[in-house]
Amino acid sequence: MEKESILHKINKQKISYLFIALPALLFFVFQLAPVFISFFWSFTEYDVIHPPRFVGLSNYVNILFHDPLFWIAIRNTAVYVIGVVPIGICLSLILAVAIDQQIKFKNFFKSIFFLPTVTAIIAVSVIWKWLYAGEKYGLLNHLLMKLGFHPVDWLASPTWTLPSIMIMSVWAGVGYNMILFLAGLQTIPHVMYEAAEMDGAGFWKKFSHITLPLLKPTIVFVAMMSFIFSFQVFEQVYIMTSGQGGIGGVLNSGLTIVAYLYDKGFQKFQMGYASALAYIIFLMIFILTMINKRLMKTEVEY
Repeated sequence: MEKESILHKINKQKISYLFIALPALLFFVFQLAPVFISFFWSFTEYDVIHPPRFVGLSNYVNILFHDPLFWIAIRNTAVYVIGVVPIGICLSLILAVAIDQQIKFKNFFKSIFFLPTVTAIIAVSVIWKWLYAGEKYGLLNHLLMKLGFHPVDWLASPTWTLPSIMIMSVWAGVGYNMILFLAGLQTIPHVMYEAAEMDGAGFWKKFSHITLPLLKPTIVFVAMMSFIFSFQVFEQVYIMTSGQGGIGGVLNSGLTIVAYLYDKGFQKFQMGYASALAYIIFLMIFILTMINKRLMKTEVEY
């Protein structure tokens, strides 16, 4: 009986390994292997048609020291992150605090603000591209003309291309962060607000002395995730600027770093160069995330 029990356990282990094998194989083929292959390609000149030719650190040197478009993309990405992340966090927090109050139709407002998040970003970008359409065809310009203003070439102007994308991105992402803040607000003990009210504290004092300090872990998480997602912005840039003289729009005014990587790798088929770009982006995100984590590291005291 003991021998049969041992054999039964061994057979169960074999079956469990079979269940693990397929996900592990898929992870290796579609996740792990491309990481190592692209790392090798980053040291080569590779155009998909011809075999890779080893060039050492040439791709990295050219990107960092001889590629002005790379630095334009970095500048635009930095402006995008600095604009979208703080504004998005502030709006999300304001909405979360407002909806967390005892108001009617709370679930309805949650659904309305969260709706853009569950909508495909491609569809959202197409709709906003129509809203931004130039001359008198776009809804925004139609409203401006009704108010007596001149129409604006939102996506055909070097001045307005990036701000237009930023506005759309804030609108599309505010609902997701709002839900995270609402979840964080639920963890704050309500008895603390009751004690503060007994001491005569108003809304602002309760918000600044109770809500913000106890919500710091959620704020740090939202800030870090927003930073990472914003640094990798691509879809809205591709959809909204592709018809304005290539990815990035007029004078590359909307070109971001991931859009530049896509252009190099999948339109010009410079796979070695694009792979080097990918690892530079990874290193930059990693370093900046660690700095951001260190700066925002806080201890919560109850």
